[in-house]
Parts: sequence; structure tokens; C-alpha cells
Amino acid sequence: MTAAASEADDRIVRESGIDARIALIVQPVLKAIGFRLVRVQLTGQNGLTLQIMAEREDGTMTVEDCEEVSRAVSPALDVEDPIEKAYHLEVSSPGIDRPLVRKSDFTT
Repeated sequence: MTAAASEADDRIVRESGIDARIALIVQPVLKAIGFRLVRVQLTGQNGLTLQIMAEREDGTMTVEDCEEVSRAVSPALDVEDPIEKAYHLEVSSPGIDRPLVRKSDFTT
């Protein structure tokens, strides 16, 4: 990650392994359409599921936003192809059990 990208991303929690590679692919796409990455997680329950949790800068996320994010990141993931097997893409908002990944998540 470049210094400029690091400055633009105030996340204090980082992914590792394949999740980190996927985060590097989707983060610029999300930023370009006005969203922030909250978390990326590839799970193997019932086949592979790629979970991308995102939100707008103001912390909101609608069902339509989830659709927009899904349509934006899918082509980038298809081109980069970081996951060797078939998987399901799941885009969601952080919700009530949101992971705390930014310093701002700890302030009121």
C-alpha cells in the first residue's frame, strides 16, 4: 500500500492473507463510488462466501447501496481473480454488531 493510500485509509484493523489481497482490490473501487471498506472476510461455510462490509462516509448504507457496491466490485474481482474457487459475494452494512476498525469508531 502506498503512503497516499495509507493516509486516505484511517482503518486501524487490517486484514491478512487472502482477505488483505481482496481488500487491496476493492478499497479503491469503493472509494471511487463514495464508500469506505469496513471489513473483508472469506469464509468456507457452505462453500466459499466473500463478505464485504462497507458504508458511506456518513456511516449509512442502504440496500440499494449494497447493490451498487456489489455491481462495482464484481468486475474488479473478476479481472484480478484473487479467489481460485467459486464463491458467493455478500455485500452488507456493518449493522449493530459492527466491527470497530477505525479510531472514529471509538468516539461518540
